[in-house]
Amino acid sequence: MATLSHVNQEISLVATLPSTPRGARAARALTVAQLAERKLPFEDAAQVVAELAANAVTHGRVRGRDFRLVLRLAAGPTLRIEVSDTRREFGPPPTCGLPDAGAESGRGPALVSALAARWGTDHGPAPWKTVWAEIDVAGPISPDRGFHDPVDQYSVKHGV
Repeated sequence: MATLSHVNQEISLVATLPSTPRGARAARALTVAQLAERKLPFEDAAQVVAELAANAVTHGRVRGRDFRLVLRLAAGPTLRIEVSDTRREFGPPPTCGLPDAGAESGRGPALVSALAARWGTDHGPAPWKTVWAEIDVAGPISPDRGFHDPVDQYSVKHGV
């Protein structure tokens, strides 16, 4: 389920998505759709959402529980991305260094750190954990980059 609201000049989207790879793809698609609709750059935000959602469904998954995506576009404009899951005990590592060259995973936190102006983790009411990132999206999409995103091949229903 996704809801969109406009309060105090702030735009926000809240979506509850299944803790599955399909749910992670839907989170990315919703992000791209919301930002492209406002003619804001979406590439960095889409990548951050993809990483955080993938971590939520991989490390934060609890059978029968969904994860939540929140997008808040505030003055600046600054996009605040929040991905919440119900596995408080599994959060991102405290350091953002790259893993060993042969490692098959572990690059997500370094990528989020490189793309976001700020990011961190909050522990909400049990059992929630939220990983958030803030991205400055001041400029419009460059005309040479266009509005196409590979995620367009997946249809996303806004009432998911």
